[in-house]
Amino acid sequence: MKKVYFLGTCSTCRTILEETGIAELAAKGKFQLQDIKNEKISPEQLDEMKGMAGSYESLFSKRAIKYKEWGLKEKMLTEKDFRNYVLQEYTFLKRPVIIVENAIFIGSDKKTVAAVKSTL
Repeated sequence: MKKVYFLGTCSTCRTILEETGIAELAAKGKFQLQDIKNEKISPEQLDEMKGMAGSYESLFSKRAIKYKEWGLKEKMLTEKDFRNYVLQEYTFLKRPVIIVENAIFIGSDKKTVAAVKSTL
């Protein structure tokens, strides 16, 4: 499976899709793109990502504006909490999440983008 969970309105996500060549591969039908604002993440999809990533926390964005707005920074969140918040609000997914066969790449830092490029 080759899939990307991203936010279409996020310029960083769009830049990464272009920089890695995924946008071109998707246009050729070789990658599936899911804009998480328009097509919500299903519990099954999130559980699959967690299985690859090792935890829901690793998929959770603590940089999301709502993380601070909702006072989550002050709470001791559990794995169940991380899962529920990502399913409830798309902005809590650390993006993009790129899956290439059995490998998962989470977020936008330079090392992650470099790893995606070398995998492709």
